[in-house]
Amino acid sequence: MKLGDQRASGNVEDRRGIGVVGGGIGIGGIVIAVVAYFLGFDPAQVLSLAEQVAPQGEEREAPKGAPADEMGQFVAKVLGSTETVWGRILPQSGNQYRPPTLVLYDGQVRSACGMGQAAMGPFYCPGDEKLYIDLSFFRDLHSRFGAPGDFAQAYVIAHEVGHHVQNITGTFRKAEAARARASTAENNRLSVRMELQADCFAGVWGHHAGNMNQLDAGDMAEALAAASAIGDDRLQKQTQGRVAPDSFTHGSSEQRVRWFKRGMDSGRPADCDAFSARSP
Repeated sequence: MKLGDQRASGNVEDRRGIGVVGGGIGIGGIVIAVVAYFLGFDPAQVLSLAEQVAPQGEEREAPKGAPADEMGQFVAKVLGSTETVWGRILPQSGNQYRPPTLVLYDGQVRSACGMGQAAMGPFYCPGDEKLYIDLSFFRDLHSRFGAPGDFAQAYVIAHEVGHHVQNITGTFRKAEAARARASTAENNRLSVRMELQADCFAGVWGHHAGNMNQLDAGDMAEALAAASAIGDDRLQKQTQGRVAPDSFTHGSSEQRVRWFKRGMDSGRPADCDAFSARSP
């Protein structure tokens, strides 16, 4: 990516090295987190459950602003790029964009959705409108999932920002209302559509980042590799040796790649309606 001239967002809360004082997740919570990370359960639900098994603690106040280190700067600039893009295009549909805060942390973190764990991967909490990322996930993305590259990392951030866009537009509220009445299978199918729309929104951002000359040759391939690497079918095959489509909560590799590419090709949020599609 070419982010040299991109403004670094100040909406970054750097909790790295701070940790949780007097609290944490025990063995049960770690197991839950690992299952969530590999099988893609809803972060808010898993965090709430993890919170129940964790002793209470608190975190010291963290500095807010663009971090000075190289990875901190990269994250802040990607976040700044998403702010620019969504600040321009979301008002076209009658919604004002309010930027989320991105929280960097090590190991475990407390959020309005409960306790988070690095093994769960990046997540968005609608309760506090914050994205949570332990940067070790980017190393895993490269070494464990075979999806290297800075645009692969940017795609992950843009996907979580996509969930924030869903929160602003009311999709989160509608989904939660529907899930309260749904069976487990229906909940899974709804979760898949939520995740695929967030993938498409990440592609929308990527389209406009390209228009701002922020992409290098090969960046598209990096993002598609990342989307494919974290498909439910691929993760299930790696972790349990078999694929159970009825338990998908994020979508197959093919679906995730297709919906990201859909947003990337069009650049229009209106083309990301994964809920109206007969088969996502």
